[in-house]
Amino acid sequence: MTQREPGSGPHILTIALEDYYQLGAFNRLIQRGEWYRFESRLARNTRRALDLVEGAGHRATFFVLGWVADTMPELVAEVAARGHEIASKGYYHRSVRGMTPSEFREDLARAREALQRASGQRVLGYRVADGWFAPEDLWALNVLAEEGYEYDSSIGPLGRQFASEPWRRFAHTHQFGERSLWEFPISAVELLGWMVPIAGGNWLRQLPPALVRRAVRHWHQTYTAPYVMYFHAWELDPDQPKISAAPWLQRVRTYRNIDQMPARLGYFFERYRFTSIAEHLGLAVQRPGVARATFTPAAAPETGTGPDTAAAWTGEVRTAPASGERLPLTVVIPCFNEELILPYLANTLRNVWIRLSDRYDLNWLFVDDASTDGTWEALGRIFGRRADCRLVRHERNLGVAGAMRTGLEHATTEIVASIDCDCTYDPLLLGEMVPLLTPETDLVVASPYHPQGMVRNVPEWRLLLSRTLSGMYRRVLHHKLATYTSCFRVYRRSIVRQIPISDTRFLGVAELVGRLDLAGGHIVEFPTTLQVRMLGRSKMKILHTILGHLGLLARLAVARLRHTVPPLVRPGAPVPRRSGEVSRV
Repeated sequence: MTQREPGSGPHILTIALEDYYQLGAFNRLIQRGEWYRFESRLARNTRRALDLVEGAGHRATFFVLGWVADTMPELVAEVAARGHEIASKGYYHRSVRGMTPSEFREDLARAREALQRASGQRVLGYRVADGWFAPEDLWALNVLAEEGYEYDSSIGPLGRQFASEPWRRFAHTHQFGERSLWEFPISAVELLGWMVPIAGGNWLRQLPPALVRRAVRHWHQTYTAPYVMYFHAWELDPDQPKISAAPWLQRVRTYRNIDQMPARLGYFFERYRFTSIAEHLGLAVQRPGVARATFTPAAAPETGTGPDTAAAWTGEVRTAPASGERLPLTVVIPCFNEELILPYLANTLRNVWIRLSDRYDLNWLFVDDASTDGTWEALGRIFGRRADCRLVRHERNLGVAGAMRTGLEHATTEIVASIDCDCTYDPLLLGEMVPLLTPETDLVVASPYHPQGMVRNVPEWRLLLSRTLSGMYRRVLHHKLATYTSCFRVYRRSIVRQIPISDTRFLGVAELVGRLDLAGGHIVEFPTTLQVRMLGRSKMKILHTILGHLGLLARLAVARLRHTVPPLVRPGAPVPRRSGEVSRV
């Protein structure tokens, strides 16, 4: 084993327990109300962190969200039971700049209660979840002192923010009246008059290793103040799902050199001694009269964010709540190379099942459009054992419209919905869309470009393209819709099956609307929100799609002028025969 460096110490090690989708940089993309959709990898990554730290004989302070403590209490109990300190990162992943002092107090209290309940420890410390404290944020230290916290570790000296107070780069006490609070800033070095952090996970991954090692060695041999290191549990997981919707620079910052993180941390763990902040201050974390936290390793969930995920989607279907007669509804979900996103889909559909199964007899029909990855196997593993799920597989790739058509053919209910596998529209809105399919209506289309609709994080060029195409379709068709290309729809099966489409790929989605319009069908729009795809990449080829739409518009215009689209045949309506006789269907 490498001999530890002579000098000061022990130093301080802090670890942030948050999942890969909870980063502050993703707050604009991922709403807190959508966290439940993502596959949770926090349990396995936390145990990786524990094994790495304990294998080198260290202890650490784990900064944990209160939300994590409420949803995964067994995991927090395990960390505490293994001898580490539990401290607060607030309840949700928020910046103090979005809170008033009173809101900050409420967030502190809610998080502390959740963390103490799960860990059995006193919560003595705090670190802000999103960003670092700048000079204008130091009011929060006064609130922390008033609320009885012993320390904070939210100052990250960066650039010239604290140039007039150079002492703030080292551990120090903050005085507020008669109360005091220890502050443990993230360690940084001065470079040409600018402060550069040398202790955070991102900096350890981005900066040249030799430069960081030299800077840490200098700190260790020069200062008596402890070197304060941090990293995130998700930084030990190179196989985590990548948030593809994030800007390029943010993806680089988040994922670059993530596969090297264990080795880079291991270098420091072998050469220096680390401990928790509470132990450094000589503070006891155990709450008087409260038994030490216990845990059962197998109880901590590995996927999903709640205890029912596996039972709800990999086990047999449970009996839905009964509240009178439920409307039979088949939900068709086309899938092509979606192995990565299926856990996200499963968690989303689980919420739909919970919220809508009292009104609808839900049947899920997954159409694998000849995927070349592990989609088919993953579908079987996640959904295959449920009695309310059917899996259909194409022998060759037909395209999304072809998969939707296959779903219509295999459905056994009159009312059928189709949703995107990537959930760019919230499937829970089916509860509002289905009632719009009145006896006079044949198709309900979700419309983000409706005056009451919204888009979130969608590139401007895509918005311009979609709105331009919609304007051209309005000139050709009877229905003046705002959106013609949405795959999020509710169909009257007996009517829509009569509509032939010549293109089974993405273009066929718009072709179905156009031909239904020309055949005399009635279409209703439902204003909704479209957000950018979070995981994986879109399969749409932009230039090919544009040219295809122009060709389709021309064909629809000719069909309207020549009246070549046959009218719909509605059940019970008279159907003319060649002989002049009339029958009914």
